[in-house]
Amino acid sequence: MPIYIWKGIDTSGKTTKGEIEARDERTARLLLSRKKIRITKLKPKPKDLLEDIKFLQPKVKVKDVVIFTRQLSTMIDAGLPLVQGLDILANQQENPTFKKMLKDIKGDVESGSTFADALKKYPKHFDRLYRNMVAAGEIGGILDEVLRRLATYMEKAQALKAKVKSAMVYPAIVLAISMIVLGIILIFVIPVFAKMFADFGAALPAPTQMVIDLSNFIKSYVLVILGAGFFSVVIFKKFYATPKGKLLVDKMLLKTPVFGTLIRKVAVAKFTRTLGTLINSGVPIIEALNVAAGTAGNKVVENAIRAVKASISEGRTIAQPLLESGVFPNMVVQMISVGETTGALDSMLNKIADFYDEEVNTAVDGLTSMIEPFMIVFLGGTIGSIIIAMYLPIFKMAGVVGQ
Repeated sequence: MPIYIWKGIDTSGKTTKGEIEARDERTARLLLSRKKIRITKLKPKPKDLLEDIKFLQPKVKVKDVVIFTRQLSTMIDAGLPLVQGLDILANQQENPTFKKMLKDIKGDVESGSTFADALKKYPKHFDRLYRNMVAAGEIGGILDEVLRRLATYMEKAQALKAKVKSAMVYPAIVLAISMIVLGIILIFVIPVFAKMFADFGAALPAPTQMVIDLSNFIKSYVLVILGAGFFSVVIFKKFYATPKGKLLVDKMLLKTPVFGTLIRKVAVAKFTRTLGTLINSGVPIIEALNVAAGTAGNKVVENAIRAVKASISEGRTIAQPLLESGVFPNMVVQMISVGETTGALDSMLNKIADFYDEEVNTAVDGLTSMIEPFMIVFLGGTIGSIIIAMYLPIFKMAGVVGQ
């Protein structure tokens, strides 16, 4: 809906001004008159020229959605109507992109849509899990409780993601710096030594000749190497985007030493946390499994969860097909089985998720402490080897002169 800028005089005789959202100017005047404001000026708010250029607009972060979810939960719990809560949160929102989004959602709810249906217009920011939980909360009359669970779930999911990301960023940065340093040495430094050695006219030691040959090769084909690297990344991304490619790569990742165990633990933590939160919020088990499969982050684990969903449709338990998949650890399967037997599956799933969150933290800390010395040794050893190789002819000449 359009926004109008107004100026007027209130009941105390003071001049006041502000903005109001209304379908048209007539509606805006009517709304202001109800507030007992005598309008002296009313005009449409000028449109921002950059408003329609999406890439120039600020992004809506997960943190923004988490804060909004928790605040809305508190407002509904305090007895505030949903529309009023959305209106307050939209008006106090500093991010213009998110502000516009919330006003649009509020408008849809005012027009008669459910909150869950209004969120469907923004699947990137309110995913299937979010919408399903909101729908269950609206049906069960516990929207405030569901929103509180959602905020907690998102915070824990983000903490897990940040932990894993931090473990991957450090070695990636060190490796990138190593490649840049080696590239500078081979392209700019080694040719200076090569020219100096050429003036000597003597045969060079094998290590020195190998480094000079490598330097000449990289100098001659640097564009080809960069182009091949770029196209390799593009081809890999396209291959990974296909169902067969994703399944093959994810299967290989699960089998890799150290990283495979970490990926499996992350997938188990995501699956159990998501499924536990959905079941606790009243989402039907089949739909909950469907949503949880999509959040696993690994195609092998996702396929195993979808197989569980198919088995449950046939009247079987969750634990048995999980055990048959061979993807989930026995401890997880046994705890889920106990949860099903005692009727406390959601509570048991959240306990498993908490346990595996700690396991992931421990694994990430161990991985970081292991990678750090390895990268230092790799970088120091490679550069040290090049330096020794380039000084070998100088040592050889010094030995000849000494004789």
